Amino acid sequence: MSDMAVVSSGAGFWRRARRHRSFVFGGILSAVLVGTAALSLVWTPHSPYRIDIPNRLKPMSPTYWLGTDPFGRDVFSLLMTGAQNSIVVGVVAVAIGMLLGTALGLLASARRGWVEELVMRFTDFSFAFPAILTAIMLTAVLGPGTVNSIIAIGIFNIPVFARVARGAANAVWSREFVLAARACGRGRLRITFDHVLPNIVSVIVVQATIRFALAILAEAALSYLGLGTQPPNPSWGRMLNEAQTLIYIAPQLAIFPGIAIALAVLGLNLLGDGLRDLVDPRLIRRR
Repeated sequence: MSDMAVVSSGAGFWRRARRHRSFVFGGILSAVLVGTAALSLVWTPHSPYRIDIPNRLKPMSPTYWLGTDPFGRDVFSLLMTGAQNSIVVGVVAVAIGMLLGTALGLLASARRGWVEELVMRFTDFSFAFPAILTAIMLTAVLGPGTVNSIIAIGIFNIPVFARVARGAANAVWSREFVLAARACGRGRLRITFDHVLPNIVSVIVVQATIRFALAILAEAALSYLGLGTQPPNPSWGRMLNEAQTLIYIAPQLAIFPGIAIALAVLGLNLLGDGLRDLVDPRLIRRR
């Protein structure tokens, strides 16, 4: 493909992207999430780790924008820093599942036969256990903590990416240019890297965006149960856990972390749906 064709293709993508409401709205929400986490690295209104008992359970005010928690910590600062934890867990867990799962899916598609059957049966076995239940079991065995949460969520993502990669790769293996490459004597490994992988990258990226949202939700659930991020590191899930006994006294302690989780998941899901619509050739032709 020429440089001019690449530029034209890129320009066409962004032209369609600007008109896609789901992509735009999801992109804005996701950008706010990432921007908040990045800003919290250098600035927060108050220290999210400083305990200030005299100012516990303060209402919203110019000093404490969203009030304070039972330990006197600023809720807005906790939410900002908690975004860091959600992004780190989501990115690393999805990366683990994407790298290992895609490799397994490509292997199954390239080798076929008993290799494909073995990989598919492994994914079927994995899907027999609910995601959160599997994560709870692993963190209960390995112990609570951010690292173990990442491992648990990442392991569950492996079969998801394996099935997606295998299905997309099987479609590419039947294309004419792959058959031509095989006729020229190219090996399966070279064809996989030269032709199959580049043609399924868009599918994998869309799936990664959707799994990122689910990883944030899973991390919040584990932290809520006390198996995820441990004190003193802020976590949206643990903020919900700490607020449940004060729901009638200070409902904002549960409302704001819940809104943060909902907006983060909504934004990433809309972004993933928009990317799927924009990169799927069948949907592009209909627009």
